[in-house]
Amino acid sequence: MGIMLKKPEHVAGSAWPAILVGCFVAFGGILYGYDTGTIGGIQGMTYWKDHFSTGYMDTDANGNLQLDVTASQTSEIVSILSAGTFFGALGAAPIGDLLGRRLGMIVSTFVFTFGVILQTASVSIPLFVAGRFFAGLGVGLISALIPLYQSETAPKWIRGTIVGCYQLAITIGLLLASIVNNSTKNRNDSGSYRIPVAVQFAWAIILCVGMLILPETPRYHIKRGRNEQAAKSLSRLRRLDATHPALVEELAEIQANHEYELSLGTSSYIECFKGTLGKRLATGILLQALQQLTGVNFVFYYGTPFFQATGLTNAFLDSLITNIVNVVSTFPGLYLVEKWGRRPLLMFGAIGMFVCQYIVAIVGLRVGSSTVGNQVLIAFVCIYIFFFACSWGPCAWVVTGEIFPLKSRAKALSMTTASNWLLNWAIAYATPYLVKSGPGNADLGTNVFWIWGSFCLINAFFVWGLIYETKGLSLEQVDELYAKVAHAWQSKGFVPTVSFAEVQDLHADVRNQSLADVENMAGRKRSVAHVDNVSPDEKV
Repeated sequence: MGIMLKKPEHVAGSAWPAILVGCFVAFGGILYGYDTGTIGGIQGMTYWKDHFSTGYMDTDANGNLQLDVTASQTSEIVSILSAGTFFGALGAAPIGDLLGRRLGMIVSTFVFTFGVILQTASVSIPLFVAGRFFAGLGVGLISALIPLYQSETAPKWIRGTIVGCYQLAITIGLLLASIVNNSTKNRNDSGSYRIPVAVQFAWAIILCVGMLILPETPRYHIKRGRNEQAAKSLSRLRRLDATHPALVEELAEIQANHEYELSLGTSSYIECFKGTLGKRLATGILLQALQQLTGVNFVFYYGTPFFQATGLTNAFLDSLITNIVNVVSTFPGLYLVEKWGRRPLLMFGAIGMFVCQYIVAIVGLRVGSSTVGNQVLIAFVCIYIFFFACSWGPCAWVVTGEIFPLKSRAKALSMTTASNWLLNWAIAYATPYLVKSGPGNADLGTNVFWIWGSFCLINAFFVWGLIYETKGLSLEQVDELYAKVAHAWQSKGFVPTVSFAEVQDLHADVRNQSLADVENMAGRKRSVAHVDNVSPDEKV
């Protein structure tokens, strides 16, 4: 096996248009990452605390009293974004199916922009919170539609890397937020928080303008019965003529697979919970939920105030360092997701995060706040972020984007993404009560890493038991994988053999038959056809 990712020799056309389209669409992740990263720095700004505080006084790391917001206000401000994203993710399915993946993303950016306007104009908590809710609503819509668009346009041999670019964009957004926050933190005017918030207008404009140019996904056109437009879209993405045999064959397989899935049942929400589709939905929901329970957003939501509370002298700089590590570490993940595969990479990340989290918890418990202890804490937080960024960060979006059939992909993906945001909200809401001192708070401090580390250990068992290896398979072949392979640990080395175009030619009722039975029927028909085409002399 070579080191580089190369297009298979038998694959016709050019992959670069689809790769460039997928990478540009990933830009929407910057909206998500930047908005997530901005709030952590804003909470640590003196001007913001002085003007948004309702009179609550707290002590800093040196024991001095200062104006601040309460734990409940912090929970509300941070977690309301995740509440908005939860509802946005659920709304992505009807919008993506009704308007299309492309127009759905354009509408999402307008919703997001409205939220940014409210945040920029705010001078007190209520309007700021309202703005974060609407921004979250837009981010939730985008977060479900982007992996959907990428999965439906990317070539199968590099699909994991392209979808993983969404996570890379999230990390870049977090880094940009950290840089902007670090640049404005010492301003003694409203620009300290308004500049970081208003920068988001630029990200929304770039994404919206780009989506006006890009094509709709061919699979969405097939879903809507627009075969001619599907051919034109795929022609743009593959740089092949619409009548090229390879393009005609790929479209025929997509259409045949979609019709086969529809023959098994409807595309309703209830159908998503039945049979192998229900198993896939449970896998996607748990994967996205467990991604959040690794605790990574604890670092990015509350990193600055948390580092300040542990006695670190330059918490803004430490947050900037963790964001740089996050970006750089994502690049190996984009490579390894196609070289190693989904299962090995997720297992590698889960075990690595488990070890790092426990070391941070032990150091915090035994060493406490000291120069050496703080250095070790930062070092292993950075190593932990490396393991997350190269595995669970990109891979969770890759897996959920490719395991569902076309008929229910938008609905199922919206539910899996909503589970990510639901846990995101729960962590954002609960964390201040877990780590802050004072009446009614748990005051766990670094002991909170025992919780995140334990979930990382659970993640390893989850990967072994439920994550199927889908590397190198088309979205239609993933359907065959789930139909034929009973257990995730048996999925490595699976070789697809079904042609859904041949299954479609049977014109048989397949609702009460397994895919293996249908495949055998197609094979017998192919054999009969071959015998019928043999001349009398050849039969003798």
